[in-house]
Amino acid sequence: MHVHILGICGTFMGGLALIARSAGMTVTGCDAGVYPPMSTQLEEQGINLIEGFDASQTQLNPDLYIVGNVVSRGNPLMEAILNQGLPYISGPQWLGEHILRNQHVLAVAGTHGKTTTSSMLAWILEHAGLQPNFLIGGVAPDLGLSARYQPEQRYFVIEADEYDTAFFDKRSKFVHYRPRTAILNNLEYDHADIFPDLAAIETQFHHLVRTIPAEGLIIAPAQDSNIDHVLQRGCWTPVTRFGDGGEWHAVQEGNELLVYHQQELCGRIQWELTGSYNIQNALAAIAAAQSAGVSAAAACDALSNFKGVKRRMELRGEVNRIKVYDDFAHHPTAIALTLEGVRAKVGNARILAVLEPRSNTMKLGAMAARLPTALQEADLSFCYGEAQGKHMLGWDAASVLSPLGEKASVWHDLTSMISAIAAQAQPGDHIVVMSNGGFGGIHQKLLDALSATA
Repeated sequence: MHVHILGICGTFMGGLALIARSAGMTVTGCDAGVYPPMSTQLEEQGINLIEGFDASQTQLNPDLYIVGNVVSRGNPLMEAILNQGLPYISGPQWLGEHILRNQHVLAVAGTHGKTTTSSMLAWILEHAGLQPNFLIGGVAPDLGLSARYQPEQRYFVIEADEYDTAFFDKRSKFVHYRPRTAILNNLEYDHADIFPDLAAIETQFHHLVRTIPAEGLIIAPAQDSNIDHVLQRGCWTPVTRFGDGGEWHAVQEGNELLVYHQQELCGRIQWELTGSYNIQNALAAIAAAQSAGVSAAAACDALSNFKGVKRRMELRGEVNRIKVYDDFAHHPTAIALTLEGVRAKVGNARILAVLEPRSNTMKLGAMAARLPTALQEADLSFCYGEAQGKHMLGWDAASVLSPLGEKASVWHDLTSMISAIAAQAQPGDHIVVMSNGGFGGIHQKLLDALSATA
């Protein structure tokens, strides 16, 4: 079978392409931006990539077109597919019908922590010798890839995104996955370009809950009123809770995490990750792994060897005792939790926060008012108010950040901002760069600027 994938270089669709290839299919694909590292990963698997969405691609005559949510009406190739009556399907629906239906699916949903928790869970199962299949929105060094599929293996870990499925299917992606084990990590308002309010997101989460079998398992935080609202609308599956007040909880002692189930100590993790959010992620992953037959002790042993996930407080370099980190945080809650975790680790050392409000939610300004509070742990904050032209903000960043006074500055030129950061950085500082995009290659440019300054 030959499938042609529209939007193939996105993290989800690129991973789906690797899975389709592993399932024995001929895979080709196209995107508006065919570039590394995803293009390299796909080409190494023998997948032919085409730049752009020209209608002439219908001459490839695939058996099926798989459409990503980056594609909208007006796309030349999609219009040709519709006009000619050619067969097409969304990526999530194809995955659910052709790959996941015969798997024990362990889905990780939530506003924050999906990639890290999915990576932890996949690594625990891998460490236990279960060789899980997975599709994750990031790359954990322990796993090496963002996606893997071996048809003979039973378990499939998937990052369950609430973003919409396709231009013709506005349900969240995760309703197609039919999990047997589901982590509902947390829930708050996000994706302002898709959802009008929190209630709309809660409805999508309840659609997911409705698909989980009575013999399955839901893993939910002990203290999250929005998740509680979802479950109160109807739940037919056993629920286990994690965090303070839950069946699964933990106590941090230095770099060691003591994990308890009920009142029983069941494992210890030698812990290098920062932040209370990573403790919650770990507890959820341990509880989910138990549904696949992995003991808590074995899960803790696996997490003691977990190296983290790229772009989650990833140290990109150090110059003159100034460390530069890359982090995916782009929602005010994630920004606050990231900086709180750094503060807990570095004590009184200075933290310089560098923020690109690039996500659709942040560009629309739906949560801009929360940024001053989110950035409180930073000694200095640098906000890039114009993200490479096409991502201009719909709000006045300088006005929003004014409560921070001289601790915050807004920049509209990347080079000038990098120079300012390098000029103000001091030995012992921790520079945390936060964006859900490439941020113009700022990490290496900043390291180069620090070297020149030193």
